[in-house]
Amino acid sequence: MKTYLTPEGKKELEDKLEYYKTVKRAEISKAIGVAREYGDLKENSEYDAAKEAQAKLEAEIIDIENKLRNSIVIDKNEIDTSKVSVGCFVKVYDQDYDEEVEYKIVGSTESNPLKGFISNESPVGIALINASVGDVVVVNTPQGPSKLKVLSIRV
Repeated sequence: MKTYLTPEGKKELEDKLEYYKTVKRAEISKAIGVAREYGDLKENSEYDAAKEAQAKLEAEIIDIENKLRNSIVIDKNEIDTSKVSVGCFVKVYDQDYDEEVEYKIVGSTESNPLKGFISNESPVGIALINASVGDVVVVNTPQGPSKLKVLSIRV
């Protein structure tokens, strides 16, 4: 499955991967070594916890590597601002709440609704993709349909 990333999002993932591979692996390896010194591994909860942390870390490393391998990095210079797409900012008028809101449309990896980073796979993202300035889109929310009018699109 392809993952959309901004250049900043890609750099963030690469930095996280490097940290996990160097610092976190070393920390967990040290914790496993210390836990081994406690003796019998059959009833050693510290050893079990360290091995579980190791397994989770390795799974996270594999996940990040797969995301990076299957990513499409959004080039800001190639974004068409005549319609909403991944990588652009879109200002909308929320007719239900009578307010203007600006979102950045990003891939699911970078999604952070508290910062206004909306995934292209979210209900809002799905409704806004390919909309143009002036379009009114309907977003299906748990509270029912909501209407958003596209006011501007920028990079």
